[in-house]
Amino acid sequence: MQEAITITEQPVSVSVPVGHSFILRCRAQGRTSLQYQWFCQHQSECCQIPGATKQDLPVTAQQTQLYTCRINDLYKNVVFSDWVKVEVHQCVARGLPPQLWRGEPVIVLNPTEQRVEVGKPLQLQCAAMGVPAPTYQWYQNGNLLEHQKRKKLWITHAKVSDSGTYLCCASNSQGEHWTNAVDVYVGTCCSGKFFATGKIALLVGNNRYQHHPNLMAPVMDVFELSRLLEQLGFQVVSLLDLNKAEMVTAVSRFLQLLGKGVYAIFYYAGHGYEHLGRNYMVPVDAPQPYAPENCISVQRILQKMQQQQTALNLILLDTCRKWYNPDCALSQVQPLEPWGNTVYGYATSEDAEAYELQDGEFSSGIFMKYLKKHILQEKKVTHMLDDVLEDIGRDPLVTGKQVMEIKHTLKEARSLTDPICPSGAAAERWGRGHETLSRTMTFPCGAQVELRFHRLFSNAMYVCAKLQPPPAHVADAHLLLCRPTEMDDAPTLKETHLDHVESLFASACKREETDCAFQLCGLQKIQTDVVLRLDLHYTQPSTKQRTCESLQTTLQKSLLGQFFSQRNSCQPNYQRTPACAGSAHLQDASALSAKEQTSLRTTGSGHSLPGSNPSNSSSEPEENDESDLSELCSALLQADLGRDYP
Repeated sequence: MQEAITITEQPVSVSVPVGHSFILRCRAQGRTSLQYQWFCQHQSECCQIPGATKQDLPVTAQQTQLYTCRINDLYKNVVFSDWVKVEVHQCVARGLPPQLWRGEPVIVLNPTEQRVEVGKPLQLQCAAMGVPAPTYQWYQNGNLLEHQKRKKLWITHAKVSDSGTYLCCASNSQGEHWTNAVDVYVGTCCSGKFFATGKIALLVGNNRYQHHPNLMAPVMDVFELSRLLEQLGFQVVSLLDLNKAEMVTAVSRFLQLLGKGVYAIFYYAGHGYEHLGRNYMVPVDAPQPYAPENCISVQRILQKMQQQQTALNLILLDTCRKWYNPDCALSQVQPLEPWGNTVYGYATSEDAEAYELQDGEFSSGIFMKYLKKHILQEKKVTHMLDDVLEDIGRDPLVTGKQVMEIKHTLKEARSLTDPICPSGAAAERWGRGHETLSRTMTFPCGAQVELRFHRLFSNAMYVCAKLQPPPAHVADAHLLLCRPTEMDDAPTLKETHLDHVESLFASACKREETDCAFQLCGLQKIQTDVVLRLDLHYTQPSTKQRTCESLQTTLQKSLLGQFFSQRNSCQPNYQRTPACAGSAHLQDASALSAKEQTSLRTTGSGHSLPGSNPSNSSSEPEENDESDLSELCSALLQADLGRDYP
């Protein structure tokens, strides 16, 4: 039997900004003429709208209300339309909705990052305007969440498996729009106000220059800073004496290791300069005088760090900020995004020099002397650096010569001591590190020797061998670890054969109580596998004859140059989870404390203090208008410097 009244077009819900005008429509068919009457309900009160007796109801949105339409015929048959909601957004960003808006979804509220304890409720919320009102669908790590189809995502008792990246799709008949993706961390360490999804640091110390005065402090400064950062949970990549191509490769790899929410530190000690607020690092192969393309722009590196959506970027420059050639054009650098997560710590003020403390065997920069005193403090990064600044200011050795400078946009009280709360791929990325490698080898006579490989820096290691208690038929045993013959003809390795590195290696070997050892520096330059030979000289008690036995073992080039043997992308892939092959823990060398003396020298081009060793420096142009890092990375790839090794 045919219904007396049939609604052929129901009104639809809408979501609009305050003041927006639109029309609610209702259509019906009946056996007689039909009459319409619209009603609205706000909170619990339902009332008839005076004069609203037509099929179309013009509305100017003022507040969120419910609407329905009553239809009746001459026989007193009555039906009501569906209740529809007119959601009114009182506050929306300027420019929303856009001009000529046709009702497609427009996001007005994005979800925000959440940190939740296990077992606690988890809530994410978003909102969108649209005509008709949008429907919602939430996703976790790209997977559709079947039962999460409202503006608010609600999980009563959060589990660790609920961690991940969430976003929501708002859609209607006019189109669809996606919210921003946000990270949710569920665990037991997320109750603190701030945390990092990971911590990684790249430390570069250049002190053995080919065409410029050598420096003393960078070796020890990089070594000591890496130790302290590891105590704070950082994965540290520490590199010595890099040329231009190697610095570009190192920076590219460093950027690939970063990700959203990571605390990133970039530290450089060596020759450098500043011009009109731009800072440049001088590689060890920079010619005399510098050409514009010979140096690395710090601002370019920081821009690319920001692109990785890091939570904290800390740039520490232990270098001079002198400038000698004002006529050279500046490199083109785009302004930094105002994300409020960047801190600069300069060892010295603009147009000034940074100084080293001479200590005979070891040297340290003035900046590092006080940075290592405060860096483990549990306070906002900028406050920690303030303490360093004040201590340097009170040091009579550099009064009137070196004053630290701090620049920052850090809007949150983030500290280097903040906990790490990784999730998903991040947990896998940061949870692994390099342990000290070792292997046991057995001579034909039965004597065993343990080989251990320690990294004091990511591109420098020492190899040590210790003879285990020999069997009874082996007497007066003497072990020799022969330096690979292929390295005798490698000038690139000799260039980085530094007295300071040797001292660190010697101290580490002494602590190991090894029988023999040698060092390998400049590992990024090694292009072939390295063969090690062990010789065991001993006496056979029965015959009193002296005997020699030999063993060989191979170190693969991919092991030696781990940080540089990964294939580099011209642009970092934000979605990729890179292996942690570049992270080198400095757990296997003893920490060295140096007795301070008062001899000083500059760590960049400039003049020595009275009574210090001469710096042998000259005034020279030091500008850089370097090409973009991505172009340099492309050149490296074409040169096959960063290829994967078997």
